[in-house]
Amino acid sequence: MKIIVLLMFGLLLPSVHAGNDAAAPGTAQAASITKAPPRGTLYRVRDHGRTAYLFGTIHVGQPAFYPLEDKVTGALRQAARVVVELDVRDGGSFQSALARHGTYAAGDSVERHLSPGVLGHLRTALARFDIPLEQVAHFKPWLLANMLLGLDLERNGYRRAEGIEFFLLSAAQQQATPVRELESAEYQLGLYDGMAEAEQEDYVRETLAQLLAGEAIKRARNLVDAWDNADGTAVEAMLKEETRDDTVSGRFMQKVLLDKRNPEMAEKIAGYMQDEGTTFVGVGLLHLVGENGVPRLLQQRGYEVEKLY
Repeated sequence: MKIIVLLMFGLLLPSVHAGNDAAAPGTAQAASITKAPPRGTLYRVRDHGRTAYLFGTIHVGQPAFYPLEDKVTGALRQAARVVVELDVRDGGSFQSALARHGTYAAGDSVERHLSPGVLGHLRTALARFDIPLEQVAHFKPWLLANMLLGLDLERNGYRRAEGIEFFLLSAAQQQATPVRELESAEYQLGLYDGMAEAEQEDYVRETLAQLLAGEAIKRARNLVDAWDNADGTAVEAMLKEETRDDTVSGRFMQKVLLDKRNPEMAEKIAGYMQDEGTTFVGVGLLHLVGENGVPRLLQQRGYEVEKLY
């Protein structure tokens, strides 16, 4: 289940080495390809003459994902503002939040907070990437779990720097379109840090079991394929399956990533729609599906919501 958190929600660790001048994935080939298939999902939201487009993203990518489909790129060109969950180019804010929420104070280490059995599995998983535990012992369990999943995704060809956010942010920069955020690094990392110590141990135990068994990357491929084919039926089925999962990460998804964040995002989007011009919103795909998804919440507020694909 953790792999869904990383792929579909804005909680995969940003690539803090990418600066403001990072090129958009797929920019070079965009001019020579005129037709691209639908990917993710796209909604149009209207209210009193104002329009917002909601595009479902994943937070890693591959060169083959680009360029994006014409409806997406057309909406992006019209935008008076581009809204993302988090501006992943802002490495300074991320590092500050990481120091507060993801690391132990001097003199403390993860070895004091995990049981011997879990520590043994953690050493095994780290060894797959030639990382000694001592090198990352100041990281908290949730951060180590997410770091390992991110490394596994990278090893299998799914790169954070090819994620949709970088495409959207670079396009906004090239068009001189203002960028707004739905959340912040402080907020996102604080969600994980809010887990009790026992929950963090369970979270890393569950993650390591999936990682070491090869289950994590298998789920990742299924999710990426569903996004790449705009397969809404498959995505809905995955959401239902994962939110029925009675694990720490399953409950974390339902209570924190969905029940808490979706209403907050809908409120922020409604606020941005008060401004003149079109708003383009790129947000993790699973925020846009289900009865508690952002489109449904906006519809309940009286907005006209149309699914374009």
